[in-house]
Amino acid sequence: MSSCSVVILNWNGEKHLKEFLPSVVDNTPEYIDVVVADNGSNDGSLNLIRDSFPSVKIVELDRNYGFAEGYNRALTMVNSDYYILLNSDVEVTPKWCEPLIEFLDANNSYAAIAPKLISYCEKEYFEYAGACGGFIDWLGYPFCRGRILSTIEKDCGQYDTQREVFWASGASLCIRSSVFKELGGFDGDFFAHMEEIDLCWRAQLIGYKIGIVPQSVVYHLGGGTLSVTSPRKTYLNFRNNLAMLYKNLPKRRLYITLFLRMILDGASALVYLLSNKIELFKAVFNAHIDFHKWRKTLKIKREHIQSTAVMESSQIYNKSILLKYVLGQKRFKE
Repeated sequence: MSSCSVVILNWNGEKHLKEFLPSVVDNTPEYIDVVVADNGSNDGSLNLIRDSFPSVKIVELDRNYGFAEGYNRALTMVNSDYYILLNSDVEVTPKWCEPLIEFLDANNSYAAIAPKLISYCEKEYFEYAGACGGFIDWLGYPFCRGRILSTIEKDCGQYDTQREVFWASGASLCIRSSVFKELGGFDGDFFAHMEEIDLCWRAQLIGYKIGIVPQSVVYHLGGGTLSVTSPRKTYLNFRNNLAMLYKNLPKRRLYITLFLRMILDGASALVYLLSNKIELFKAVFNAHIDFHKWRKTLKIKREHIQSTAVMESSQIYNKSILLKYVLGQKRFKE
């Protein structure tokens, strides 16, 4: 069996570590390292780990680099064949690691996989961040097996098959270290949000697959850093989604997709404005302004990605998930 390290990125997450780290330590085999990569915390996180979890290794970063660049820097100090990147607000279950490692050992064409994500608060339901494997539609809107936009399904085993997907959630992402390094890791400029979808897309462009292994189950709290109503989260999601599309779409689809997204994002901003959600309106507006300011840097990244691409992903849904949702098709199997 290949070597593996579970790496938890932490920033002032003492409360989450106290609640969730015991399940990781108790349910992870001894031959797998559990590592907490600390993003310059100033709470009691590190003292908690040293005092209560002596088997857990610590990688200390000098400041908060965000999710994307924090992992990039931390993983240069972790030596394993596979990394399991795990959010600090995830509770794991017995034998959660083994199916992930066994799958990658047996399937060399796969770069990354994820377990099934269940809601920590409502354990009969999928969790928003990744559910049972992620996809995007042709306009770049993410959705999952078990979660279409804001509609979350009850887990009745309906998606318990292993299969290829478009993206694996960063809340619990198992990836080959060699591929992570080949891709240059996450795009550190994203800071947080959409970085795992961007990474999975880039992996597919160089010939790898992404998968879901529902035989591994974890429970995700979600919203531990930024709530769903946070203007900062809204800003990052809109800005990074545009950046991801700009970097990875083939030329024939790039400009029409960006044009349509600007219209749809403008409609979203208008809804926020009419609902008196002024800060969310500003977040969408600023996301587009900053995306355009970012274009020169993104063009360099795009040229590199497109020059190394050998194929396109077969897992993009070539219809509009928004239209399907409005027409009443709110479950993945539909």
